[in-house]
Amino acid sequence: MTDPSNRPRVVITGLGAISPLGSSVALLWEGWLAGRSGIRRITQFDASGFPSQIAGEIPDFSPEEYMERKEARRVPRSGQIALASAIQAVKDAGLPETMPDGECAGVIFGTAIGGLDKADEGIHILRTQGLDRVNPFVLPGGIPNLSAFLIARQFQCYGPNSTITTACATGTQAIGEAAEVIRRGAADIVITGGTEAIIKDFAIGGFCAMRALPTNFNNDPERASRPFDSKREGFIFSEGAASLVLENLEHALKRGARIYAEVAGHASSADAFHIAQPDPEAKGPIRAMRWALRDAGLLPEQVDYINAHGTSTPLNDAAETKAIKMVFGEHAYKLAISSTKSMIGHAMGASGALEAIACALVIEHGWLPPTINYEYPEPELDLDYVPNTARQKHVDITLSNSFGLGGQNACLVFKRYLP
Repeated sequence: MTDPSNRPRVVITGLGAISPLGSSVALLWEGWLAGRSGIRRITQFDASGFPSQIAGEIPDFSPEEYMERKEARRVPRSGQIALASAIQAVKDAGLPETMPDGECAGVIFGTAIGGLDKADEGIHILRTQGLDRVNPFVLPGGIPNLSAFLIARQFQCYGPNSTITTACATGTQAIGEAAEVIRRGAADIVITGGTEAIIKDFAIGGFCAMRALPTNFNNDPERASRPFDSKREGFIFSEGAASLVLENLEHALKRGARIYAEVAGHASSADAFHIAQPDPEAKGPIRAMRWALRDAGLLPEQVDYINAHGTSTPLNDAAETKAIKMVFGEHAYKLAISSTKSMIGHAMGASGALEAIACALVIEHGWLPPTINYEYPEPELDLDYVPNTARQKHVDITLSNSFGLGGQNACLVFKRYLP
C-alpha cells in the first residue's frame, strides 16, 4: 500500500446533476432510492423503424434556466447540461459565481462523444443547402472541450483546464485526474465531471448495428435495464451530466465548506484486448481496482460498497463480477454492489460522474441504491447486487467502477471524511 499521508487531501464539497430522473441531485437521489426507472420511449427523433426504440432521456431540462436563449441555440445539448450541472455544483459548494482566486481554480471535464450532433447538423446543412447556410458556430459547438470552456468561462477558472475522452470510463477518469491536479498543488478547487447528450438516429443506429441494445423491451422500457440479471440483453443509451466540486481539504476547511466525502484513490488501466468486448479474464478491471485501492492506502476488506459499471450487457456484467471476486476474494460476498444504470441507463461520458455522486451520497446518507429489474439470478453472478429495493447501511468506504469501449478502465475510491 502507498502512504497517502504526505500529500494534500481532496474532498467533495459540491454536487450537480441533470439526469433521466430529473434535473437536480435531489431528484436523482430520490429516484434512485425509490427504485424508479428513467427509461422511456425515444422522443427526440422517430425511432419507430429501429430495433431498439428506448433511451434514458432527460424529462425536464430547460437550457434557458442556465443561459441566454441565443447562446443555447449555439451550444450542443451536451454543453448545455454540463454547464447546468456545474452551476448547481458550485452553488451547492457555497462558492461565488466568480472564483475568488481564478488562478487556483481549474476544470477537468469529460465527454465520450461531445457535440457531434452539432457537427452532424452542419454537415447536413452544407450538403443540402450549401456553404452560405452553414452556421459559423457549428465546428466550435462540436469540439469535445466545449463543456470545459463553458464552465471555465462561467466561473472564471484560469487554472488547469483539460478534457478527458475515454468512452464509458470518461467521468470516472476525469474525477481522478482532477484529484491529481489538487494533489500536486496546481489548484485548490477543480470543477470536474462528465456529460453526454446524443440521443440521435446515428448513435442509436450505430449501437443497434453492434447489437449492443435490448430489442425486446420497446413496450416495457422501465424493465429493459437489468444488470446482472440472466435475461439482460444490452445497455440502455442515455443522456445526462454530473459535476463535482473537488477541493484541497485545507482550503475547504478554511472557508467552512460542507464535505460530502473524501476522494481517497483512483486509477486507470487498459485491456489492450478488443475495441468493444471486455477481456473475459477481466485483467484490466482487476488492475484498475487494485491500483485504486493501493493509491488510497486501503485494503480490499475495508470497502463497504461498490457502485458497479453494471451495464446490463451479457459480457460486461460477467467480466465485472469475475473481477470483483478476484480483487476482493471472500470479502466479495460481504460487499454490497449495485448498478444505478438499472434506473438511468448508460450516459457514456457522464456515467462515471453520476455514479461518483451516488457513492458520495451513500456515505452521506447511509442508504444504498438498488439494482432494479433483478428477477432471474444467474448461477455464476452470485454476489449481493442489492436487488430491487434500497437498503439502509452505514458505509465508510465506496468504490466506483467504469469500463469502456477501447478497453478503458477507471476506478475511484471514496471514504468518509474524518479530521
